[in-house]
Amino acid sequence: MTIQTHVNRILQQLMAGKMTGIDDQDSFTKWFHTHYVSRQDLTDHLANFGQEITKMVMLEVGKQQKTQVVLGEGGLSEQIVQRIVEAALLKYSADKLALPDFALESAGGSVVSTRCSHTYHRKTAQYSILGIPLWYVSNSPRTVIQPEIYPGSCWAFQGAQGYLVIELSTVINPTAFTLEHIPKSVTPDGKITSAPKDFHVLGLGRECDTEGTLLGNYTYNEDGKPLQFFPVQATKGIFKFIELRITSNHGNQMFTCLYRFRVHGIPAEQDKP
Repeated sequence: MTIQTHVNRILQQLMAGKMTGIDDQDSFTKWFHTHYVSRQDLTDHLANFGQEITKMVMLEVGKQQKTQVVLGEGGLSEQIVQRIVEAALLKYSADKLALPDFALESAGGSVVSTRCSHTYHRKTAQYSILGIPLWYVSNSPRTVIQPEIYPGSCWAFQGAQGYLVIELSTVINPTAFTLEHIPKSVTPDGKITSAPKDFHVLGLGRECDTEGTLLGNYTYNEDGKPLQFFPVQATKGIFKFIELRITSNHGNQMFTCLYRFRVHGIPAEQDKP
């Protein structure tokens, strides 16, 4: 008996579930074609399957392109929705508010005084050469009128009471103020105890004025949005200087962090009747 004959017999017996079976190769061939397909059959099957998937995807894409967002009795097309989103993103990138900020340093504003407020210097950045510390860096009050907002980029002053006098880029009739702090979600402990709480804003005729015109008393809500808007409450006037007086924070006994303060209004030349 040859080796091939012996192997064929063993395969026939295995396929039959016993060690004895048909001597010819018919049963093996039948078993093989029952459990396996040829390379060409597999290729054809996959090609047909791919075509079906492509048709289904294109059908769904066509449906989505025709879909409209219905609001009330009217409807908004996909193009209109896209324009609304783009406009919202543009508004956000334009300093998050569609209002000019006359305190912004890059637009001409400047911090001219902090009264008796003292910058908090604990754990500030250290510059050194060859291991010898030369100086320590803390964020100055100018940080308050910069466009960037990120954790740690604030003016920290000692205690819960602080003062800031800002010379505006031009003489304006103030209409509102904006106080911004980082959200709780980006703080390590989920709290913003160093955020300002109660504060009031005054309009000054000159930098050296100690008593100005009260424009409003406000409270920053620690559970509200990071950027909070405060309209002018008192009688309006024309001012070149604005003083921010913070009288309390949300619980930090050591220091208060002021991230961003904006001043909105109408330039004096535009406010004339």
